[in-house]
Amino acid sequence: MGKPEPDGLDLNTLRALRRPRRDLLALTGRIEQHLDDHDGYLAFSGGKDSLVALHLTLQVEPNIPVVFFDSGLEYPETYSYITALADTWNLNLEPHRADPPLLTVLAQSGEWDHQQPTRATSQKLRDILIGAPSRAAHEAHGPGEIWGVRADESPKGTGRWSLYYNALNSHVTRDCDGCCTNTTEQRRHHGGLIDRADGTHVFGPIWDWSVDEIWAYIAHHQLPVNPVYDALRQLGTPEQHLRVSHMLDGAFLEHGRITRLRRGWPALFEELAHILPRIREFV
Repeated sequence: MGKPEPDGLDLNTLRALRRPRRDLLALTGRIEQHLDDHDGYLAFSGGKDSLVALHLTLQVEPNIPVVFFDSGLEYPETYSYITALADTWNLNLEPHRADPPLLTVLAQSGEWDHQQPTRATSQKLRDILIGAPSRAAHEAHGPGEIWGVRADESPKGTGRWSLYYNALNSHVTRDCDGCCTNTTEQRRHHGGLIDRADGTHVFGPIWDWSVDEIWAYIAHHQLPVNPVYDALRQLGTPEQHLRVSHMLDGAFLEHGRITRLRRGWPALFEELAHILPRIREFV
């Protein structure tokens, strides 16, 4: 009988040993100040980024309302994970379910079944999934919000990157009266804040973190991670496409999302294909 093969270097061990380059005390101080100014809640998706934002926030406000925007079409493991995390960390968890659920919207649209007519909806999907639940959460808890959205989830000059950096420029112009001597200080003191037209105020404490920093923080603090990540990795998902949002996302069809759904959750895929037959065209 041969000798057992060595396991090799554990990536999580390596990540945990990295020295953090962030001033975490200053960061939690900004979270505390934001909540003092605006009250509000923390938006939690069950993903790695919102997990880090949650862990940072709990250090200053253990009883913050943790709002989960439930599309009704999340991975089964996500529901179990969030329930277990809420029990283990004693979270003040508050699910807000989309009304109608995402699967109902997709089925009624006719877009996913060649045998059904396409029907226009009077309510945009983004408002169903995020807008309406967010308004309800703000009405209950105040105009503030902490979230785990990062700028580099979008290419430079687009999407979330533009959202954050345009907001940074506005805050520096309005609030920075010589308090910062360089752009690094401006990012540290004014970055991550977004003031919406509806009067709500968002702070993303990890807005300018890289994905490597996120995984290093998780490893260092030994945070429990949604098992969907491991399941997707085992299916060969590239790091940049590791997402644990709702199972069907029209923005990521070209990235093999439905193929991995069929391979990793075959019974669930078949159930969904009965309702949305066109998903078979993407595998």
